[in-house]
Amino acid sequence: MSRRQQLDRFGSAARPAGSAEPAPADDTGCTVLHVDMDAFYASVELLRHPDLIGTPVVVGGGGTRGVVLSATYEARRFGVHSAMPMTRARRLCPQATVLAPHHEDYTRISAGVLEVFRSITPLVEPLALDEAFLDVSGALRLHGRPAHIGQTIRDRVADEQGITCSVGIATTKFVAKLATTRCKPDGLLVIPAGDVIAFLHPLPVGALWGVGDKTEESLLRLGLRTVGDIANTSKSTLQRALGQGAGAHLHALAWGRDERAVVPHEPDKSIGAEETFSHDVDDPIVILRELLRLSERTARRLRAGGLAGRTVSIKVRFADFTTITRSRTLREATDVGRDVYTTARGLYEALGLDRARIRLVGVRVEQLVDGDRTPHQLLLDEPVHGWRDAERAADRASRRFGSGSVRPARLVPTDGRTDGRTGTIPGASRSGAGSSEASSATDDHAGGRPAQGAEPGRGGWGPRGRRDR
Repeated sequence: MSRRQQLDRFGSAARPAGSAEPAPADDTGCTVLHVDMDAFYASVELLRHPDLIGTPVVVGGGGTRGVVLSATYEARRFGVHSAMPMTRARRLCPQATVLAPHHEDYTRISAGVLEVFRSITPLVEPLALDEAFLDVSGALRLHGRPAHIGQTIRDRVADEQGITCSVGIATTKFVAKLATTRCKPDGLLVIPAGDVIAFLHPLPVGALWGVGDKTEESLLRLGLRTVGDIANTSKSTLQRALGQGAGAHLHALAWGRDERAVVPHEPDKSIGAEETFSHDVDDPIVILRELLRLSERTARRLRAGGLAGRTVSIKVRFADFTTITRSRTLREATDVGRDVYTTARGLYEALGLDRARIRLVGVRVEQLVDGDRTPHQLLLDEPVHGWRDAERAADRASRRFGSGSVRPARLVPTDGRTDGRTGTIPGASRSGAGSSEASSATDDHAGGRPAQGAEPGRGGWGPRGRRDR
């Protein structure tokens, strides 16, 4: 059971169905805000399709292996949630409208939301494309009390970006995040300093950060079902059962202690994308064409973020779900799709696969640096305007005429399709692991769940285990 599902079981008391939002409680000392966009990907897609507002909408791929990236709350009432196979989502909610994701829109709106945050305080810690922590302790004199700041953020995001967000306000990051989950969607909840224990202790143990399925099973075997049970168990007992670090960590959280500060900015450690084929593919031409598309997407996201990277890695998942990764570090950092693809192709061909059936491929660039400060070694026969200039010109054309208006010739459709794929790719699906929120980021929040493609991630693959909320 997810943390969201667990908190939903206890959330009706916070805001009964159909009731007005409760007035903010005493926010003295509650200078940590957690802001999370509501069903981010789905909300952004509704800006393109306002006629679908109020109806079940699912964002993701429509293939047999497509994955749900986000769903409106109308669809969630039928049990649809992010990371669910699209085939199951269609069975649960056959009346839902399925929309393809537009990652460029998510990145653009995420940047606008961050501008709102940073206009209030420089202490902003993005977690994914669609959520962040804010420390407003230094902004109270200028912008008012924390609850007023939270409401200002909600109003500005709605007015400027056309989507809604929820805000949790507390003395610590951990409690603020739980408060956000409790007040979703489109809500604001303050957990006063004096009410933290009363808020935490009735919650199930799975609500604590760091409690996964296995840890939850261990806690349940000990008879510990609520956060209050953990709080009233000695730290030494928890450490014997869970280990020194985990036991101490959970005991502190159970008493509302979280010493982590809001970190203003943590640069992305990697950016990448991956794709799940609609059926297993063993044709190297098809696989290389998909690596080209993913390389182009990854390089485009690097340039959009003003970044470049030195290490290119690929991910290959076989039909039996065995997964391997390979990487190569370049002499210079790059944000050029041609360079990324050349390296990715070399890594793939070095595997020496003999018609192996492949389920998923991915491309990622790591060791990121500031793209504008990246030195470029000129070659004697290099033209004045090279591939980097050409790809930046393609970026400008895409911004003016739409995504995919300029692309490598091998990716130009040959069968009248407009999704950017050639008619000779029989197995590629628009959704897949790389389309999950990550993050980034999030494409994706992200992530990384982002991925986030993956939302710009903080290293590794995938959406950092989060669901779009």
